Amino acid sequence: MPSRSAAFRPDSPVVAELASGGVLFATGKGRVLVLHEREEDRWGFPKGHVEPGESLREAAEREIAEETGLEGIRLRDEVGTVVYRFYDPKARHNVLKIVVYFAGHAPEQALSPEPIFDRGVWLPAYRARGRLRYATDRRILAAALRWRRRDHPLPGTGPAGGGGRRRRSPSGRA
Repeated sequence: MPSRSAAFRPDSPVVAELASGGVLFATGKGRVLVLHEREEDRWGFPKGHVEPGESLREAAEREIAEETGLEGIRLRDEVGTVVYRFYDPKARHNVLKIVVYFAGHAPEQALSPEPIFDRGVWLPAYRARGRLRYATDRRILAAALRWRRRDHPLPGTGPAGGGGRRRRSPSGRA
């Protein structure tokens, strides 16, 4: 499918856009939400423009709810920022886009994606990673996974849960 954006044009005007989004984990599970954008034929995380007067977290929560139909979204910590640029042929200018991502949780429920998305799915993290076209999106997913393991492990896993792998002693015994 054709892309609605083109290569950055150094001789065209530039408009800066600030957006915010999130990497959502299904509450109590390890699955990650990814959306497929029909026109660009790419998978990614929900995100959108920050409206005047909104905080980055408020914008991310609003955009995620609008793009997915999800309720009960709980974003926590910022996990990274992505900066990219492209030419928008419809608007006839370049766009310098800055996207701030948060990690959080939402109940795993059926999605009602906006029309720009033809589908959205909850996937194990390794499968979500395999669908992400851009290295920047994979970097954001990796940061969100570190956040989840460090600060918000699934029940029975991680440092507080005690259910992680048992280390073997040098003699080979657990």
